[in-house]
Amino acid sequence: MINRPLKIFFSGIGGSGVSAIACFMADRGHTVTGSDRSFDSNPAHPLYTLLKSNGILIVPQDGNALDRSFDFAVFSTAVEHDTPEFIKIASLGIPIKTRPEYLADLASEFKTIAVAGTSGKSTTAGMLAFLMQKLGLRPNFISGGRVKQFKTEKHPGNSLSGDSDILIMEACESDGTITRYKPEHVILLNLHLDHHAIEVTAEMFKTLIDNKRGLVVMNADDQKLRKITTKNVITFSIDYPSKYKATDIIYKPWNTDFSLYGIHFTLSLPGRYNLYNALSCIAMLSEMGISMKDISTIIHEYEGIERRFDVHLNDGKWLVIDDYAHNPHKLSSLMQAMKNIRKGVCYIFQPHGFGPTRMMKEEYIDVFAQNLDDSDHLILLPILYVGGTARKDISSHDLADGIRDKGKSVEVIEERDDILKILHKWDNYVICGARDETLSDFARVIAETLTSSHSPYSTSPQLLPLPTSPSRL
Repeated sequence: MINRPLKIFFSGIGGSGVSAIACFMADRGHTVTGSDRSFDSNPAHPLYTLLKSNGILIVPQDGNALDRSFDFAVFSTAVEHDTPEFIKIASLGIPIKTRPEYLADLASEFKTIAVAGTSGKSTTAGMLAFLMQKLGLRPNFISGGRVKQFKTEKHPGNSLSGDSDILIMEACESDGTITRYKPEHVILLNLHLDHHAIEVTAEMFKTLIDNKRGLVVMNADDQKLRKITTKNVITFSIDYPSKYKATDIIYKPWNTDFSLYGIHFTLSLPGRYNLYNALSCIAMLSEMGISMKDISTIIHEYEGIERRFDVHLNDGKWLVIDDYAHNPHKLSSLMQAMKNIRKGVCYIFQPHGFGPTRMMKEEYIDVFAQNLDDSDHLILLPILYVGGTARKDISSHDLADGIRDKGKSVEVIEERDDILKILHKWDNYVICGARDETLSDFARVIAETLTSSHSPYSTSPQLLPLPTSPSRL
């Protein structure tokens, strides 16, 4: 571990993963400078203000602010190598690391708890960090998700700098670098189709847990995870036998009650999927010697992650929820939770990326066919394009055709303002999709339109500010 202050440059600092590491290093006393194309085009970007308030210098993404005084540069994998910034850094001989590579470096410097799985990583990592902080364990934390209770006027909430040797990190399998992590412990939540074929992801998870030094806390109910074998496995479950099997479960619309070893817990997050997240945290903390009774007194205080079941409106008539759900498993979990809350839901889903949509086409069709009730409706937005050379040989219309063939109510709407003109058709809206912060803004606009002085039947909802999806993030 390097003990001297470092001077680090972060390119693509507006991304959730990069901003987390940048804030973490700034909080630990290092000098941090960064750039992002979204800040160049939008200086009023809220994250721009947050990062500057945290003492981070934000510069244009043109390379002019770079010199040999930087120890190294960390690049988002979304930043191309032909940008002026990358070319300038390479010409100066400054060492370059990708965000995942640097995260792996940081993981080796701590007793790291890596939270892995194709769903639930952000919520679980945030919950574990929150509980450890409340229990006085002073953890470090780096994640792509923003913990609501960690967010301040000077911090986005996706990292935490403590004075212990524990680091909780979200270990994402999307780019394959998860195999480089050498953590102390691993939480393995689930295994489903997302960024890669299931077999490919399973191999990455196997390498991760082989690299660990301590325990693996694993979901015993996930059939695909059962095929991954290793030593020192601690299991949690809802259905199958395990060391930490929840009992006396009561799923309520907005929270869940359950018991472990006769101790009562209340989780202030809805749904079966969040119960799994909570069980994994309780199991890990218990194995670290924390009393379950102590955990039970504080777990209800955890409010979750931004864009994970964010309620923008719930006034008894209208309900508007924003969620990051984007792969079939996440969508199914979200829709199952909604069945316990309201009937007659209009889901608005934006698929992200042509490659992922092509890979998961049949699974998308099946998940909506299985989870849309007769009173529900699905609106598909165009596939989010984030740049690059993707083959655009699939569209949201292909998904809609398959879902419609299975007897479900679905349509494709190209422009978001056209949705605002038909809000009177439903009382309940769930907006979901990944990698596009403007979806959260759109949920806010829907909520404001429904409750504005204009009737929801108004023909002029465009009076409210309407965000548009960026062509490149």
